[in-house]
Amino acid sequence: MAVADLDLPSIVSPENGTTFDVEVSRPLQEALMPQIVFGETRHQQDGGAMPRKPEIAIAVDPVALVTTECITVTSAMRKHARWAQSSVSAILGGSSYRNGFAGPPSPALSRPPSRRQSGRLSATDIHSTGEEDAITSRWGLRGKRGKSLQDNPLMFAFARLRNDIRDCRDIRTFDIPSLLHPFLQVIRSSSTSAPITSLALIAITKFFAYNLIGRESPRLNLGMQLLSAAITHCRFEASDSAADEIVLLRILTLMEGMLSGPGGDLLGDESVCEMMETGLSMCCQMRLSELLRRSAEISMVSMCQVIFERLKQLEEEAGGNVEILGLMDDGSEETGLRMDAPLAGTNTASPQPSGATVSSATLPSTELQRSEMLVGDRTERFSFDGRGTTLPIGADRESGANGKFEVMQTSLPSSTEASDIKPYSLPSIRELFRVLVNLLDPHDRQHTDTMRVMALRIIDVALEVAGPSIGKHPTLATLAKDSLCRNLFQLVRSDNMSVLNESLRVAGTLLATCRSVLKLQQELFLSYLVACLHPRVEIPREAGIDPSLYQGVPKVPKLVKQPPGSSPGSGRSTPIPVKDRQNLGLEGGSRKPDAREAMVESIGALTRIPSFLVELFVNYDCDVDRGDLCEDLVGLLSRNAFPDSATWSTTNVPPLCLDALLSYVQFIAERLEDEPRTVGYPDRPKIKQQRALKKIIIKGAAKFNESPKGGIAYLASQGVIKNPNDPVQVARFLRGTTRVSKAALGEYLSKRSHEHLLGAFLDLFDFTGKRVDEALRDLLGAFRLPGESPLIERIVVQFAEKYCVKSMPEGIANNDAVYVLTYAIIMLNTDQHNPNVKAQNRMTFEAFARNLRGVNGGKDFDQDYLADIYNSIKSNEIILPDEHDNQHAFDYAWKELLVKAGSTGDLVRLDTNVYDADMFEATWKPVVATLSYVFMSASEDAVYQRVIAGFDQCAQIAAKYRLTEALDQIIYCLSTISTLASEGTPNISLNTEVQAGTRSVMVSELAVKFGRDYRAQLATVVLFKGVTAGNEAHVQGGWKHVINKEERANGAGLFSSFTSYLSSYAADDPPEPSEEELNDTLCTYDCLKNCPFEAIFSNMMKIPKDASLALVHALLERVPRESTPVVAVIKAEPGSPNPSKANHQQGASNYDPSTIYLLELASMIAIKNKAIGEAVSKDVVEVLQDVVRSSNSLHPLIVSRAAFCLLHVLNANYDQSFMRAPVILHTISALDRRVAEKAAIPILKGLSLCLSGSRSLRNEIVNIPDFWSTIRGLHSIPDAAADVFGVLKSIVEDSPSAITADNYEAVILLLNDFATAGSAGAMVEQKRERNARRTKSVRPLDAKENETVKRGMKAVDMTDQLSSRVPALIEHSQLERREGMLESLSSEGLITNDVQLGTRIGRPYSAH
Repeated sequence: MAVADLDLPSIVSPENGTTFDVEVSRPLQEALMPQIVFGETRHQQDGGAMPRKPEIAIAVDPVALVTTECITVTSAMRKHARWAQSSVSAILGGSSYRNGFAGPPSPALSRPPSRRQSGRLSATDIHSTGEEDAITSRWGLRGKRGKSLQDNPLMFAFARLRNDIRDCRDIRTFDIPSLLHPFLQVIRSSSTSAPITSLALIAITKFFAYNLIGRESPRLNLGMQLLSAAITHCRFEASDSAADEIVLLRILTLMEGMLSGPGGDLLGDESVCEMMETGLSMCCQMRLSELLRRSAEISMVSMCQVIFERLKQLEEEAGGNVEILGLMDDGSEETGLRMDAPLAGTNTASPQPSGATVSSATLPSTELQRSEMLVGDRTERFSFDGRGTTLPIGADRESGANGKFEVMQTSLPSSTEASDIKPYSLPSIRELFRVLVNLLDPHDRQHTDTMRVMALRIIDVALEVAGPSIGKHPTLATLAKDSLCRNLFQLVRSDNMSVLNESLRVAGTLLATCRSVLKLQQELFLSYLVACLHPRVEIPREAGIDPSLYQGVPKVPKLVKQPPGSSPGSGRSTPIPVKDRQNLGLEGGSRKPDAREAMVESIGALTRIPSFLVELFVNYDCDVDRGDLCEDLVGLLSRNAFPDSATWSTTNVPPLCLDALLSYVQFIAERLEDEPRTVGYPDRPKIKQQRALKKIIIKGAAKFNESPKGGIAYLASQGVIKNPNDPVQVARFLRGTTRVSKAALGEYLSKRSHEHLLGAFLDLFDFTGKRVDEALRDLLGAFRLPGESPLIERIVVQFAEKYCVKSMPEGIANNDAVYVLTYAIIMLNTDQHNPNVKAQNRMTFEAFARNLRGVNGGKDFDQDYLADIYNSIKSNEIILPDEHDNQHAFDYAWKELLVKAGSTGDLVRLDTNVYDADMFEATWKPVVATLSYVFMSASEDAVYQRVIAGFDQCAQIAAKYRLTEALDQIIYCLSTISTLASEGTPNISLNTEVQAGTRSVMVSELAVKFGRDYRAQLATVVLFKGVTAGNEAHVQGGWKHVINKEERANGAGLFSSFTSYLSSYAADDPPEPSEEELNDTLCTYDCLKNCPFEAIFSNMMKIPKDASLALVHALLERVPRESTPVVAVIKAEPGSPNPSKANHQQGASNYDPSTIYLLELASMIAIKNKAIGEAVSKDVVEVLQDVVRSSNSLHPLIVSRAAFCLLHVLNANYDQSFMRAPVILHTISALDRRVAEKAAIPILKGLSLCLSGSRSLRNEIVNIPDFWSTIRGLHSIPDAAADVFGVLKSIVEDSPSAITADNYEAVILLLNDFATAGSAGAMVEQKRERNARRTKSVRPLDAKENETVKRGMKAVDMTDQLSSRVPALIEHSQLERREGMLESLSSEGLITNDVQLGTRIGRPYSAH
């Protein structure tokens, strides 16, 4: 990667969002190269952890490399003006035999130390004896001024190191402090220039990169401490800004490598704090370039990842024991370790200006700026010129020219001292976290938005790495619960988009990782987002979308309280501008579109946590004192998923909300088959009971706000308040709930009749140890003080009594004194904060104290006591939290939140599907409504696919948890979208059957229209393949949506539409369909082919009783019928046929194939599923009978199928108590002759079915006169004669015989009718034979005529056979033999016809 490849054209400022170009100097680009190349895989500015570097194999000798680095640094120093006169000994190196070359001790060489305890070397410490001077003169090693190598301790240290490592075989075994010592001196020296310091930093970086310094290196821990101290106190001369920033960049790189390297965990808490303080200072130093500050931020992110990862190790060491973690926290607070938060404009490392080039005399006084920088353990002051260079104030500015140098030499602790340094742990981590959190304070003007954005990014990474661990450590959790959340929740109200985006991200990460300890904080945050994002406008109507599809979308979130009505004020309340209330978070208000989108993204990120919404449901929606966060959040996503939400946000918001909503459904669907886990989780029945109680309390509180007496009575009737006459119970409820109106509560408590209740209410407060104003503030935080003086007086009197009982402070005489003081406080509160009172007219402390003279039992109150009260009231108004108009509103609300958090408990984390059913039952309406609306308005395939998957998952969830209402609504929505359940009966007059390949296709108007509607086809497939199939047992009212026309005047259900595809009845000569219409029809057929109707119908026959009732009732409600009374027709003669009704005026008889379909489906359910019981079958029979009775107004085909179904149900359910065969047969026998002719075949098939059924049914039917009347009337119909004869034959030939004395006559009469018809056929045959003998042309015998003759012959034979049964029948009927014979032969026509038929066919007839 070349420098030219760096694409750094511009940077967006987090301060105001503006973009500006960045000019990067060539030296800074080159300095950036190692960091960029090294960190190519790291994340961007807020990115993730930098991966561990692969170990680099060095190709040169490590000792030679160290020597080379020493020469490189000293070579650069010699080129500097300050070291230009140094001796050439710097090139040759020091001598190993001279002990006078004092330097840092090298344990490897066992050299005795010669450094002074003061830690600072003077000229005498490093000068040698005269003999040594002679040696140096002899070899010409003196400089221009006669100074030797020892004149420069920096050069001497490098020479000493080169000498020490000369005999070293493995540099990895060399003492680390000795190895680093010369380089650290250069880094800490204010005499060196930026390039020299940079070379020293490069050398040390190489040592780590090439693994010359490893985990096993001697005294590594001490070396790491010294290195940390050096780079965090780096000082150098300023040259140009690019070179100076290169040094700072090298420091960042080295710090990052140290922490992530092998010795990172050996650093102490103080070292880590100093390194973090240095990094933060670079991030916040506005005089540095934007590029360097961003680089510092990246390094801080990487280092914080490593540091906060340490928390996990501490957890492992504690074994997850919370008590041990608590002890760690207690011990960490005793260290006294403290980091200073960086301020905008302060300096970091100190580039020292060269004395030869910069002095106070050369700079105008206007260009000098002053700042402070912590150097080691003292603070030095520097002056800054316009370039940002620094110079110690009061220092010898000519020191550089005079050649006098003082070098800070770090004393090297012994190994024992180094071993006392413990690896960094909780103290440094806590300090770092505290400083980062404090940087977020929106009210600290020393911190800019740029600094806050930087801190937010670092905190976000810390939470990503160790969020759960932060929640487990008490001190860190306290910071997160209080300071972090307080600052975050105020920053999310910022109009700066950079601050808002980062705040939302950190808040999301915080809740994702630490929400178990942030129950109330999470509620506050989400409540604010819901209040901001939930629109208060109606969903716009769109053409073609039925409003009933999206009725489940909430208009207003539950947790947002409606603005309280105007009530009489006491003069205390301050009018609050709407904008101020919005900024304080008291209501959502309106946010900019980009801000809304950012908030939606934040909510979406949280909802993508699989267990997030179910945790909200259990912890909040099922908690009496908490809001319905789950319902409100789902409702929010649902409402903003509608396209119109883009008008007040951005076009990205609707798809973002839809995606979050579908993710919520998907998570529930994925958990459907999981094994329910209940161990360690709240009891589900108890949760449901709490939710039910919550609904009661909400309703009761609403009633209380309207009428307190009515609300108390309702709550008592529901058992919430056991005894409404007990003031203690009532007071506990009113004190414990936050849902009652504060104003209504104040009015209620102050009534004269409620003095006992007021006393019980005051007993619930603890005033111990509180001043009067503090106790009064607590009291008036619970209700609003009424506006009338008598009511206020009652409250003040009771308050004074209770206060004196619980907390009588010294110096207050009695109750009267408290009473007067309380009234004075109320008056002071009004005076100080009433906007109508001018500032100069407000009460002073002297006036306040003067008004209270002599009222304390005849004495004055203590002046200090009164002063504290006055100052408290003046600075902080006593008022309800939602009536504040300044920062006190949030502060007071936050204080109350923290108090409640102590007793609320932690949030229950859930990883189970036990509560999914209850949650989905509470939230499915807006979900289904949104899916329906989006399905109807979408135009992209990707949207269709997601919505289809959502519908399918919702259906599976509803079926799994038996949420019939949800499943019914899904079916209704899909059936409506499918357009098959549209208004109007399908037109089948133009239906045409054509051949398409190898199959016959019915082209209809509806089929063509449906084939052109891709959305309708998708909805149909989803309805039957994904929703209905397999879930039939759970559908209840949904069948009505599929089948019933409901309130549509001429509606048609899906079954009507399906049958219209196949029916061509009444189509005379329709036109030939076009190719396009044929293709559309084929699309319809393919769509329906993908619907598993066979499986659905098969399952319908097996569904349980309740589902069968719903289905059958839905089917029957769709059937047209007349509600006519049942009239029994009494016939004169049992054997006579029905009179013809040819002259009867026929009613409307339009053919509706769906009616037949519905009747047959209902009948099949009654037939196949006998387990459904009497109710369903009875309803089916009644409807079928009504249809048959309405034959004059219905099409004959409908009546014929109804008659068959009626007989079929009779056969299947004959054993049911409600089945009455005589009534059914009487209904059929009463059919009009014209209808009976067209219904003959189905009726006869039904009768045959009954006769072949149970023996008892058969015996009953053959003895019913209407049965014989029906079949005798049908035998004369040519197409039905064969079936009638077949029925008759089965009766006659049945064994045991079904012929009895009661039906013998009807049988003989019907046989006589067939014999008579046969005789007519015989006459035709005889005439044909005569014509044949006369050689005339003979017409072939018609098949029907032949069959008629055969049936006549068979009838004669059967009559002959039956005659043998007469004696037995006579005996069975207990008649005289002669009387019985005469009765059997009473009809002369019968004998005559039989004899005539037998004679004509050449067979003798003999009667027994």
